[in-house]
Amino acid sequence: MPSRPLFVTQFYEGFLTDPALLAALAHSCRSLARDDMAGRRWARDNGYSGYTSYASLNDLPARDPAFADLKRRLDGHVRAFAAEAAMELNGRKPRLDSLWVNILKPGGAHSGHIHPHSIISGTVYIEVPPGAGGLKLEDPRLPMLMNAPGRSADAPEALQTFVYATPQPGTIYLWESWLRHEVPASRAKAERISVSFNYS
Repeated sequence: MPSRPLFVTQFYEGFLTDPALLAALAHSCRSLARDDMAGRRWARDNGYSGYTSYASLNDLPARDPAFADLKRRLDGHVRAFAAEAAMELNGRKPRLDSLWVNILKPGGAHSGHIHPHSIISGTVYIEVPPGAGGLKLEDPRLPMLMNAPGRSADAPEALQTFVYATPQPGTIYLWESWLRHEVPASRAKAERISVSFNYS
């Protein structure tokens, strides 16, 4: 009898097809990086190579029409992902809980982490210069594998211990918030701009 997959981890990829929105978001992100002194201070104090509004601003969709437009579009993608993952939400819709800007300098990285207190997390990529790297996703069973042998280099993606997703401008990635992920060090010569978010 053939084997069958169990406990599948869903990973969603969508796309923003509006160049004007991407340009507006890039402008807004750079304006925040210039004006948000609290965010710049937090990034400096916490060793973040660049700028993030993660700990300083929690009202971007109300503050800026570009982020409000982005939120409306993300809502649809998140609902589609929740349906694909067969989430039982008892008639409720996932609700945006937080949304923040990331501007990562060349050489910058973000170590492995999860997003507690939410159900769906994601990132939309605004500017991705060559060599900026993408997203590294970790098999959630890794802490329990103990003596398990490694996977062969040509193993199917679904069987790999780590999966690397390479975005382009406009790419939207979504995953369940418990999935550990990281941003490898950027080898680009320019900044990478993205917007990350959580839904609860």
